[in-house]
Amino acid sequence: MKFELPQLPYALDALAPTMSKQTLEFHHGKHLQAYVNNLNGMIAGTPFENADLETMIKQAEGAIFNNAGQVWNHTFFFNQFSAKPQAKPTGKLAEAIDKSFGSFDTFKEQFSKAAVGLFGSGWAFLAQNSDGTLAITQEQNAGNPLRKNQKPLLCCDVWEHAYYLDYQNRRPDFVGKFWDLVDWKVIESRF
Repeated sequence: MKFELPQLPYALDALAPTMSKQTLEFHHGKHLQAYVNNLNGMIAGTPFENADLETMIKQAEGAIFNNAGQVWNHTFFFNQFSAKPQAKPTGKLAEAIDKSFGSFDTFKEQFSKAAVGLFGSGWAFLAQNSDGTLAITQEQNAGNPLRKNQKPLLCCDVWEHAYYLDYQNRRPDFVGKFWDLVDWKVIESRF
């Protein structure tokens, strides 16, 4: 299976100033493209040659896992944003967040703390456990809750390339503004 750079569901300048056109040109157009190219070059002739990304994330190790994880994580990340997002969850997802974390504000605080506090590079995820409860996970590098049989719902990329052009080394500022772009309508569709 040959993978291609997924298209963004919005224009490159649609998320500015929170996420600039320049950041999306580099983050999506260069970093994600490199992961796609690397993965395509690695899987030929391997047991993963015709596998989907989720299979590779769950079963592969080393470079194939890392590149498949980064393709999946970045695609998931970019697809959760909107220039005019639904600002809060509603319905069953809102109820599950309240049940798991006490309130939406408490969830945002805990998730932001996990994203800011992740040492090095990686991802913070909101994931659904098999029993329906929700959890916040910190994933190093290309990690993904799929490897723990959890269903990812939301993620925040805290690799420096996700925010350095707009926020330099101020990860807390990036995470604080991240919430302005999250479209809870998208997250609800994943729940």
